[in-house]
Amino acid sequence: MHKMKSVLLGLLFLACQPDQEKRYTVVEIPATPQGTVNASYLALGDSYTIGTAIGVDYSYASMLRDSLEKETSSLNINLEIIAKNGWTTGDLLKALESEKPTSDYNLVSLLIGVNNQYQGRSQNEYRQQFTELLQRAISYAGGDSSRVVVLSIPDWSATPAGAGRREAVGRDIDEFNAINRQITQSYGVAYVDVTPVSRTALNDASLVASDNLHFSAAMHRLWLQLLFEKARKAIHH
Repeated sequence: MHKMKSVLLGLLFLACQPDQEKRYTVVEIPATPQGTVNASYLALGDSYTIGTAIGVDYSYASMLRDSLEKETSSLNINLEIIAKNGWTTGDLLKALESEKPTSDYNLVSLLIGVNNQYQGRSQNEYRQQFTELLQRAISYAGGDSSRVVVLSIPDWSATPAGAGRREAVGRDIDEFNAINRQITQSYGVAYVDVTPVSRTALNDASLVASDNLHFSAAMHRLWLQLLFEKARKAIHH
């Protein structure tokens, strides 16, 4: 199943991605004697990162790992995910205190904030905690901001669960994203805006998961298309 999924993803990117020169830094991603290049990817987040309602194998994080490995057959990526359904920025910070990730990841992604909005938590708290999370993400990447990628918060109001609250939730999501975008750019970190494509679920039921609240594997693939090139540059930096 994993192999079949990787092949399908490889075909997807063969069709969607322009042919580009590959630049790899083996000093940063050491090769084994057998020629396999080992790398590590840490995905930080919440329900979106673990693929709630669709399964972690169909989340953008897992599909990113599979796609990067497919593009470079010698690349072996160890994916670690620190995320949980319902987590806010504060919850993620607490988890990092206990998990204590190392500081040698080749790629770190961060997507967090939807539950801050959902729970009505303050934007000032979000600003402070997101800043700390981004600083930690950079430290987990060995202090190299070019190895970190931030994804914007998807708009859950585009799902059936958001009916009746779309205007208010959409406005909140935009305000939280304005915060994380500004902070991300101030640290020179790559930013991937998945919010507009998340809103296309309003008119496409295939992009909504079976729980009518989260997004489907098809939506995660759309996020992957937006994320892939920036993540590719980061892991091969």
